[in-house]
Parts: sequence; C-alpha cells; structure tokens
Amino acid sequence: MITETEFTLDKVDLHILRLMQENARISNADLARELGMAPSGVLERVKKLEQKGVILQYTAHINPNALQQKLLAFIFMKAADGPGCNDTAKMLAGIPEVQEVHHIAGEDCYLVKVRTYDSSTLMSLMRGKFSKIPNLLSTRTTIVLETVKEQQQLVIPEE
Repeated sequence: MITETEFTLDKVDLHILRLMQENARISNADLARELGMAPSGVLERVKKLEQKGVILQYTAHINPNALQQKLLAFIFMKAADGPGCNDTAKMLAGIPEVQEVHHIAGEDCYLVKVRTYDSSTLMSLMRGKFSKIPNLLSTRTTIVLETVKEQQQLVIPEE
C-alpha cells in the first residue's frame, strides 16, 4: 500500500530517477557517466533512494499477450465494510489476476484492474474468487476493447 510521505529530492536524484525509469537495467557506470559523477557516489545515491522508499522495486514490463492474458477489465465494486476498513481491499489484493486495487470516491468503494485470458476466465474469477469475499455487495465490469496508452512511468520534473 502506498502511503503519503514527504521526500526531499534534489536535481541529481531527479536525474537518476529519470534515467532509471527509462531503463531500470542501466549500469551504475553508465549512470555515473551520464551524471558526471563518481560511480561510488551514484551507487550511494541509488541506495539512499531505495532506503527512503522513493525507488520501490525493479520489474520487467511483460507483454500480456505473450502470456495469452488478452482480456483487460476494470471492475467497480461496492463493499459493506466502510471507509478505513481494509479487509476487502486486502482480499482483493491477494488475488493474482488483480493488478490494481484503488479505494475510490463516489457510489462504489473500489476500482479493480484485472487481466485474464478471456471472458470465461473473467467469469470464473468473479464466480470463484470475488464471490467468496464476504463484504462484497455488487460489481460493475467494464471490458477494455483496445488500449491506446498504458504506462507506469511517472512525470519526473526537470528540477
């Protein structure tokens, strides 16, 4: 779960984040060369960004089609447990097909992003896993027909 924390980042930190977000596999030597710094100084900076929780993890972005996970859906969910109670959110987050769980304002309680093989596996997910969540009252599902843009990269300021 992401919590609100204040971070103090200088120009060098922001430059490191931009370079690493572009290519998480960039070597420390290449980072140092780009920044005009000693590799030991860059390594120390990266370690501090990890320790402060600015850099959360390193991952590979995998094409879902390569794994036959061609159906993307967003599901609006209402739950009986009120705001501040995370039982339902934790149960949803524990389901492997669930990629994102967001508490939202409005009529519904959660917006959940799921990826499955096809509509029948989505139905199995809803019947087999979502239906077992005790506080879940209702769902409204939107199936994505085409993705124009999907990214995890953040806009990192120049200064």
